[in-house]
Amino acid sequence: MTALPGPTAHPVGPTYHRPMEPVAPEAFDRLVAEALDLLPPELASFMDNVAVLTADRGDEPDLLGLYDGVPLTERGDYGGASDWTMPDRIHLYRLPLCEMCADLDELRHEVVVTVVHEVAHHFGIDDDRLHELGWG
Repeated sequence: MTALPGPTAHPVGPTYHRPMEPVAPEAFDRLVAEALDLLPPELASFMDNVAVLTADRGDEPDLLGLYDGVPLTERGDYGGASDWTMPDRIHLYRLPLCEMCADLDELRHEVVVTVVHEVAHHFGIDDDRLHELGWG
């Protein structure tokens, strides 16, 4: 298994660059699956009842991803009625990610960064801490 790259392992292109042609939805789904496969098994094993979804865009047109759920740090015990809760959702948005990237390598990197960012929210890590760690 390949290790997760650091958040700055692939330099982001210049502020003004020609965005790449968007990849097909199926290709984007594969990039997301590859990024999820890079998560350490010890971490991934705690991602129970989480659905990872892809879409062209979210409600905010420039949003790259979104965690929708209750972070593990804010949950009670999973016993009883909570076993019937709907899954948390991690959304990844294809078009904004493609628009910020110049090529497929950069897109692959940004998908990994976005997956890590949203998974971190599932574990209760907020945006301020993610920025401190370089995953903002």
